[in-house]
Amino acid sequence: MNTPTPAASPQFDTTFASLPERFYSYAKPVRVANAAPIIQNPALAKELGIDPQWLASDEALQVLAGNQTAMGSAPMAQAYAGHQFGSFNPQLGDGRAHLLGEIVSPSGERFDLQLKGSGPTPYSRRGDGRSPLGPVLREYLLSEAMAALGVPTTRSLAAVATGETVMRQSPAPGAVLTRIAPSHIRVGSFENFAMQGDEDGVKTLADYCLSRHFPHLIKQPQPYLALLNEVIERQAKLIAQWQGFGFIHGVMNTDNVLICGATVDYGPCAFMDEFNPDKVFSSIDRQGRYRYNQQPGIGQWNVTRLAQALLPILNTNSDQALVDAQQALDDYAKHYGMAYQRIMSNKLGMGEPQPGDQVLTQQLLAVMAEQQLDFTLCFRYLVDQIATPTQHQAIGDAFIAPHELSVWLQQWQQRLSTDLQTKEQRYEQMNRANPAFIARNHQVELVIRAAEDMGDYQPFYALLKVVQSPCNYQKKLKSFALAPMPQEAVQHTFCGT
Repeated sequence: MNTPTPAASPQFDTTFASLPERFYSYAKPVRVANAAPIIQNPALAKELGIDPQWLASDEALQVLAGNQTAMGSAPMAQAYAGHQFGSFNPQLGDGRAHLLGEIVSPSGERFDLQLKGSGPTPYSRRGDGRSPLGPVLREYLLSEAMAALGVPTTRSLAAVATGETVMRQSPAPGAVLTRIAPSHIRVGSFENFAMQGDEDGVKTLADYCLSRHFPHLIKQPQPYLALLNEVIERQAKLIAQWQGFGFIHGVMNTDNVLICGATVDYGPCAFMDEFNPDKVFSSIDRQGRYRYNQQPGIGQWNVTRLAQALLPILNTNSDQALVDAQQALDDYAKHYGMAYQRIMSNKLGMGEPQPGDQVLTQQLLAVMAEQQLDFTLCFRYLVDQIATPTQHQAIGDAFIAPHELSVWLQQWQQRLSTDLQTKEQRYEQMNRANPAFIARNHQVELVIRAAEDMGDYQPFYALLKVVQSPCNYQKKLKSFALAPMPQEAVQHTFCGT
């Protein structure tokens, strides 16, 4: 009888620990009373080169709960600062997260493996470092939904119940999330040193980012300027994708802007239901700073903070450094505009850009806002308009087109008639760009309530499965595509931490 080969644990190689000690603090997660698995992500594990058998093992459960340290892991919390709602806060850093280490995937890419809700660190600011179950399930759902949509994002590898109660506004069951990211270096990481006048710290971090994320830029004549340009372009394109899916991040503080260009921090975020350019979900964003139509401008504001931090190392000539930084920041609008219009052209099934495309797009959004049309269903309705009988997957009476939209449809169809692509090509283009399923806020809240109140994770698993195939509409899944009834709509979301 053959003895099964033991599952191999991940091999950690933490290059971040090579930086000076002021960049981080070693800190071990705090043990939990009764770790129990909620979910694992074996498909992601395979992508990362992590043995799925290990992920399902008791050893992994204890490591990902914080009860055990994996071989080669030296848990730490990273130091960073940041602008929060426009005001600088020097006392941030990973307050309730532990970086277990970095792993190298089969493709050669390096990723951080981090626990969230795993106990206090030196940056916890008197917090308990724990997370209630709700925010863990929300981040797992939203991050995996974004990944399925093709939006750069952190990922969720596993969620573990702690068997403990977390006290917030009311008692709640606790949980720990295992988050995967290309790295957790933020705009706020640079601000942490720049605001202290630590030019060497800024340069050291920039060199590390170039080496880890952008080695192709190292030999540029001005590598730090190239780094700034790369981050600006990635942020512009990322936010264009958010806009294209009706996603509102909710807390676009500079400590939530990753240099690698991935979405991070799924706190008070949400996908819009009815289209409202001024929509705000976050309960703490009372002035609407991070509302939907403000996101592109805030993106530029955030990368301006990065430019300020990098200014001393951009050029030995301070005047030229200012000129270079300003040019890079001016390019943000160009990067965003081109990315956004390409996204909207894909959503509308249009081929090569033509004069008037932007006007046509803006006219549609104006109709959607005036008629309070559901953002996702309206675009999915357009997919149905160009589908052949065999492709037709209409959501039925889930969306009723008002007269104003019908008038716009005539202009749109006239525009499409000028393209050379086939109807099949257009359908494929639009189907990929317009999901039938998003992680709708009211559905997310329902699955969280079921898990918290009854310990029932089946609704969570069902919703996760659907949002992981966002464009694969099937009639039997129609309920997941529906907009909320007025009494079901969630108007405010909370950080929950």
